[in-house]
Amino acid sequence: MGRYTGFVAFGLMLAAAAVYSFLPADTPADRPIPTASSEAPSSQAQSDKRQAPTGSESNVPQGRGFDFYVLALSWSPTFCNSEAAGRNREQCGEDKDFGWVVHGLWPQNESGWPENCPTSEGDRVPQRIGRSVIDIMPSMGLIGHQWRKHGSCSGLAMSDYFSLVRQAYDTIRIPGELSDVDSQSRTSPQAVEAAFIRSNPGLPRSAVAVTCDRERIDEVRICLDRSLGFRACPEVDSRSCRRSEITIPPTR
Repeated sequence: MGRYTGFVAFGLMLAAAAVYSFLPADTPADRPIPTASSEAPSSQAQSDKRQAPTGSESNVPQGRGFDFYVLALSWSPTFCNSEAAGRNREQCGEDKDFGWVVHGLWPQNESGWPENCPTSEGDRVPQRIGRSVIDIMPSMGLIGHQWRKHGSCSGLAMSDYFSLVRQAYDTIRIPGELSDVDSQSRTSPQAVEAAFIRSNPGLPRSAVAVTCDRERIDEVRICLDRSLGFRACPEVDSRSCRRSEITIPPTR
């Protein structure tokens, strides 16, 4: 009986093999095709996403009543060597060595800008709000002036406006070669602009303007949309410094 059982089992194996040989092969067309969402992004794509300064409306206070912002970054040594510095010891005292500071975050229209707008927030910036940005806007006088002239036109509460100032400043990467200047140097406005563009992927040339105070560098002005993404601003860009060379005073 065991002998016949073995023959039957062997016959069933042969039959199964014959049937399997007639089944269609697993061709590439039959296999699932990976979708873009299932593929890992390239390292370049990851880098671009990580570096792109795009604001999100969910975490950026949304202003109203204007078209975009201008973030004005001032080179503090130029200001401190000018008559405008006066007795500003907060920014220009002997123990201070500020480099790029926030002059202001200015609501801007495609042509012109609003200023000194009526607001229920009042004119005086309390110390508790001012101290939240004093490391990047190094004087309460500057902070108060910027709120009255520009922040009042943002459509934001005072605390939200200065929170936005901080976010805008943190959005920008200062070029390493321009972050701390130990000795006076000469360069061109175009070279400064190019350095900021290299350090901030996605920043178009038409979104940045370098201004000068006589022969010295004064400010770098960068245009941001209301969610703090880069955007072009031809009117601002047209006011760039036209000198072929400018001086960068040292920070100390």
